[in-house]
Amino acid sequence: MKRNPLALVVVAFVAAGMLYFGYHQARRTGPVFASHLTTSSLAPDFTLESLDGKNMKLSDFRGKAVLLNFWATWCGPCKIEMPWFVELQNQYAAQGFQIVGVAMDDASKEDIGKFAKDMGVNYPILIGKESVGDQYGGVPALPESFLIGRDGKIVDKIIGLRGKAEIEDAIRKAIDTKPATNQASATETPLSSE
Repeated sequence: MKRNPLALVVVAFVAAGMLYFGYHQARRTGPVFASHLTTSSLAPDFTLESLDGKNMKLSDFRGKAVLLNFWATWCGPCKIEMPWFVELQNQYAAQGFQIVGVAMDDASKEDIGKFAKDMGVNYPILIGKESVGDQYGGVPALPESFLIGRDGKIVDKIIGLRGKAEIEDAIRKAIDTKPATNQASATETPLSSE
């Protein structure tokens, strides 16, 4: 009996996908708290360590438009979009835009730092924690990015690899938001994950 090679490739691809998602669901800890996150939700604040050993909060960037990118060193699509992010950071920084990368893999801080240096990353890279991923819906697939307006609210979400033009459109949408104008919305901070 002759087997169709295309059918074997499809079956192998489906099996690999099931193993990948099964592994990542199995290693997740804690409940997912982000089912309520929508566009216009306040982005959950967090504190994570940067590659240079400083603690950084998402709220440190309030007033800027932020692309919060969850990625990993083993993620093929992440390697495709990172050079775009370097260009976009250069292009839009003067307009109050900041990319923040959150490394969501088990590599050492040194390995993540070497990877970021080799990729020419020109924006902060933070060492991720599952609890922070859970605040953003568990980050079921990488890369995953959230576009956050100047007021700290989510304006868009990008799951997986998208075209550079689509990412740039989302960045412009975040840049076009207005900073919080009243004291209550400027100081409103969701639960922090230390």
